[in-house]
Amino acid sequence: MKPDVIVAYPLRPHQMAMLEETYTLHRLDLVKGEERDALLQEAGPISSALVCNGHVTIDEALLSKLPALKLAACSSAGYDQMDVEAMTRRGIKLTNTSEVLCDDVADMALLLMLAARRRLPEGDRYVRSGDWGRKGMMPLTTSTSGKKAGIVGLGRIGMAIAKRCEAVGLTVGYYGRTTKAGNDFAYFDTPVKLADWADILIVATPGGPSTEGLISADVLNALGPTGSFINIARGTVVDEPALIKALQERRIASAGIDVYLNEPNPDPRFAALDNVVLYPHHASGTEETRDRMAQLTVDNLAAFFAGRPLLTPVN
Repeated sequence: MKPDVIVAYPLRPHQMAMLEETYTLHRLDLVKGEERDALLQEAGPISSALVCNGHVTIDEALLSKLPALKLAACSSAGYDQMDVEAMTRRGIKLTNTSEVLCDDVADMALLLMLAARRRLPEGDRYVRSGDWGRKGMMPLTTSTSGKKAGIVGLGRIGMAIAKRCEAVGLTVGYYGRTTKAGNDFAYFDTPVKLADWADILIVATPGGPSTEGLISADVLNALGPTGSFINIARGTVVDEPALIKALQERRIASAGIDVYLNEPNPDPRFAALDNVVLYPHHASGTEETRDRMAQLTVDNLAAFFAGRPLLTPVN
């Protein structure tokens, strides 16, 4: 008999076909309300694995309905809506896919940084509107080469960003809970100290309670009126009202943002700002990377059911 697997969030079509061939799937992602409760009541006691992503909340309430669960295979890097401590207490393993998305996310961090500092959206509008012909050259922007980039969180994605920053002539420093071996970047033991040193502050740390509000008003003030703030991490990592106010008052020069507190409906004040570049939480959103993320999720499931070591365990 095929093992029972609950799908709380679907994978890419090819990988979903692979799941359908290998497992008996219970499609939690396709039902709501009473149908959802009925599915959990039926499938919870017999399903040892769950397919999900970072948008799925896995808390004590859900876990209580999944008594047979031993694996949550997450098809994203982030898992801040999941109670990992509760899962660990119950003997449930969590896997994620951060290994295969870091290049595209790092590329987006660099893209947002350059677009914000060189005012790319404004330049695009300047050409499209005809202002270039009517008004002449647009105002000068700010160069990137020769500046200092501070990275908050020098994990796999943070290191990929650091390499790209070096390639465009930036000096790199970082903040983290501990120093990271294998690099000669300047280390700062608080985000405020890093922001005070940096011209560009890039956040690449995980979300969750431990990093909530890490980028505070004090950090943004330390970054200063010529500084740029880039966030490809999670909206919870920054004090969003403080960020909006800093941009409105020009206490920082610019920002490039991929993640927000309220998704997919960010604070409307962002749209009114002309010194911020906005992207819809899509840093890993390429065909190639999403395929790799989905396949890694499938491969983690296969390893679990074969009794082999998980490929990318979190806990």
